Amino acid sequence: MVLAKVIGTVVATRKEPSMEGLKFMLLRPVDLEGKEGGGLVVAVDAVGCGEGEMVLYASGSSARQTRLTDKRPCDAVIMAIVDNWEVGGEIRYKKGQSD
Repeated sequence: MVLAKVIGTVVATRKEPSMEGLKFMLLRPVDLEGKEGGGLVVAVDAVGCGEGEMVLYASGSSARQTRLTDKRPCDAVIMAIVDNWEVGGEIRYKKGQSD
């Protein structure tokens, strides 16, 4: 799993029929301080997240193990919206305070 920030949406009107009805989000991975870095990721949204939220996503074969993505050709899926994270007893991110 990777921490990332939702930075936008992706719309594809023509796609593989098994991908119909799925919502695609544009993500940028973040470090432990919540700073964005690295390449962009397009992921299927399995949890109803919105732009600006911090999320956890899985990629590779793990991306096809949610109810929504089972047996669908996706390589990344958002499977959690992050409320907070803590490192060494210190809260580094808390939803609503850093958004």
